[in-house]
Amino acid sequence: MDPYAMTTGVLRNPDFLRFLSSHVADELGANISRVALPLVAVFALHAGPAEVGVLSALQTTAFLLIGLPAGVWVDRMRKRRVMMVTDLARFLLLGSIPLAAQLGLLSIGMMFVVALLAGASQVFNDVADQTYLPELVGTGQLSDGNSKLEVVRSGAFLAGPGIGGALVQLIGAPLTLIATALGSLGSVLFLGSIKAPDKPPAITEHTSLLRGIGEGLAYVWQDRLMRMFVASTAAVNLCVSAVLGLSVLFLADEVELAPGVVGLLLMSGGVGGLIGGLTAGWLSRRYGIARMTWLAVSVASPFGLLMPMTQADWRVVCFAITSMALSWSATLMNVGQITYRQTVTPEHLLGRVNASVRFMVWGIMPLGALLGGLVAQQIGVREALWVFMAGRLLAFLPLLFSPLPRMRDFNEVQARS
Repeated sequence: MDPYAMTTGVLRNPDFLRFLSSHVADELGANISRVALPLVAVFALHAGPAEVGVLSALQTTAFLLIGLPAGVWVDRMRKRRVMMVTDLARFLLLGSIPLAAQLGLLSIGMMFVVALLAGASQVFNDVADQTYLPELVGTGQLSDGNSKLEVVRSGAFLAGPGIGGALVQLIGAPLTLIATALGSLGSVLFLGSIKAPDKPPAITEHTSLLRGIGEGLAYVWQDRLMRMFVASTAAVNLCVSAVLGLSVLFLADEVELAPGVVGLLLMSGGVGGLIGGLTAGWLSRRYGIARMTWLAVSVASPFGLLMPMTQADWRVVCFAITSMALSWSATLMNVGQITYRQTVTPEHLLGRVNASVRFMVWGIMPLGALLGGLVAQQIGVREALWVFMAGRLLAFLPLLFSPLPRMRDFNEVQARS
């Protein structure tokens, strides 16, 4: 029987349900902290824009600093244990902030340290997370499993900030971080309840750190489709990060919308991502996961050209349509390329390959945000959106010259030994 046909039973796997529940707790807590952490700095410490900017940057700095070595180290460890330890570390780190605030010991320097260390924990957690799923489900269930995880991520991204804002108003920003910390603790408990053994690492000998990093990067480069996925995703992230950095300024100053309307429009991307996660399993079964990935990118990309047409009248829907379409496409693209990596990559290399891809496609995002501001400074915000959305439209071209358009499913590609 074709294992790709056996995708409907992933929710019947009790261990996958426990893994999914850990994601619900972790992702919801993390998205609450997106609101709570900067608000602690503003309300409790009276931090200025520069300090808040540094705090935000430190949450992702660890990815650039240790993203590649993390893949080597994760390949040498038991994956579930890595996730539990890093979740526990985030629980202790984030829980220290409300405690320090109650004792009068909280400082902006402490928050900087917590943000950096919590970000480092998240780097290891993310790499281990993507590497662990193949241990829980069969190859034929990877697409369905990844789509369920994307539903959780999109739902938490959509609901977390709203819940965080409500909690900040009710109990204050420092105490709201307790909810984030408890999310990490809940994730530890759910992961600990998984019955399947935490497999020992497949790697049999420890190479040097640099050689291990090089092996992960080399595997990505030598796999033609994976290389094209990286090129396309990096181009998308460059353009999208520029657009995200300009979105609030565009809606508030250029289109002159009320703050409440701006907030609703910014939530529309979460709705699109949630729809993508909910439809990915059905689309991959009906059309094939490779075909689903290709069609999602090619169909949704032209909608990006609607965004610069947004005006303070009925054309305000242009922003919402763009955000929903591109987030839907991005979710399906994520499901597709993650499933491909998990399908073709040897077990002993998967952590390094995941880390290498994430380093390359996420590392370009700060550059995109900076470039967006510079371009908008020179030619105007709306005009900059035209430039970057045109770039976003062309970002699928590397996939056009890859094997993807001629494939239906990824089991057509044999894993290399």
